Order: sequence, then C-alpha cells, then structure tokens
Amino acid sequence: MIPTLLLERELLREYPLVIACDEVGRGALAGPVSVGATVVDAVMLDACADAIPEGLKDSKLVTERKRPELAERAAAWVSRSAVGAASAAEIDAHGIIAALGMAAARALDELAAAGVDVGAAIVILDGSHDYIARQWPGRITVRPVVKADRDCASAAAASIIAKVARDAHMLELHEALPHYAWDRNKGYGSAAHRDAIRGHGVSEHHRRTWVATEAYQPAALFASP
Repeated sequence: MIPTLLLERELLREYPLVIACDEVGRGALAGPVSVGATVVDAVMLDACADAIPEGLKDSKLVTERKRPELAERAAAWVSRSAVGAASAAEIDAHGIIAALGMAAARALDELAAAGVDVGAAIVILDGSHDYIARQWPGRITVRPVVKADRDCASAAAASIIAKVARDAHMLELHEALPHYAWDRNKGYGSAAHRDAIRGHGVSEHHRRTWVATEAYQPAALFASP
C-alpha cells in the first residue's frame, strides 16, 4: 500500500501544522528506542502537490540498502524533521511506554528549538496509545492512528528517518562491542545475538529487564563469560 496525504490535508483545515511521529527499536534487546518526527504544513504540501518521495513507506517494508537514500529524500521533502531517543537504562528505569514518551518529547524539543510551533500542531502518532501527551510540557493535541506509518506519508517519512538514525547509532556501538553483531541485528534478538549474550553477558547498552524476559534461560544470560 502506498501512503497518502489524505489525513494530513484534512487535519490542516483545522491546524496550522501536522507533526507525525513513529517509533523504532521498541522490541530490541539492546540500544535505544527512537522516535522520528516530521512536520508538514499547507505551504509545503501546496509546493510539492502530491509528489510523495518515490518508494516512501513504513521502514519495515524498505530494504536496509535502500533506507539511507530514501531517508535523505524524505527529510528533504518534509518541512522539518527530528529524531529523539531514550536509552536502554531509561527503558529499564521507567518502562517502555514512558521511554517512548521521553524519546518523542526530545524529538519535539528539537523541532521547537528549530522554531517549530509544536503547541499549535496536531500530532499524528502511529499506534493506538498516546505516549506523548504526559511527557510534553504544556498542551499538545495527539491523534493516535493505527498503521499511520503505512497509510500517512508524513508518518512513513518519520519511520524511515528514525530507522536510519537508530541503525547508524547501532553501527557506532558495534565498533566497541563487535561480538554482539549489532551491525547485522541492530540490537534485536536474533539467535546470534542471544548466543553472544550467553557467552559475553550483557553490556551497558542492553535492556536488562527485556533480556531476562525474552530469554529462555535468564540466569545464564547474566553469567560471567
């Protein structure tokens, strides 16, 4: 399915800005959870008409090889974009929902610092649960939309931008800890990643509560090499 701008155009009849947010890394065993945010307005949509970047779709449906170039085009297409993140330690300390809210708030803070009037916008949030409102200081209107990253072009753009940013971060972490093969699994629970945890233990970048939950033998994962 090709995403459209139908919802964005509808919302821009009531709001001066639409911000779309989507998360990546929620199910990983290591690394941060990241939230991408993109901004569209009537001027931008009128200027580009319906020229949605070719190939734009939910990041999970785009091959790793094609993502960086597509993310670059998506970032150039929207009015503004940002990515916020919450660390593995924050996920363990506060829970995944609160961490998602922190990551989203950081992305919105970045937009606000760039001059975006976040408080005047309506936020399209991929999913069914609003994890943003409590974390953002002040009033903000959030509209959760199931499968927004599939149906809404602005959310698809947020998804691909966030995915590429998080993948790049995992590649940086891989340089210091190559035995976890984060260059290939990006922190997700592949068989090789779980084997590496069993052999080397967990790192500071692992979500310790998640590793224990996901593994078949939690005690073995925390044993010394």
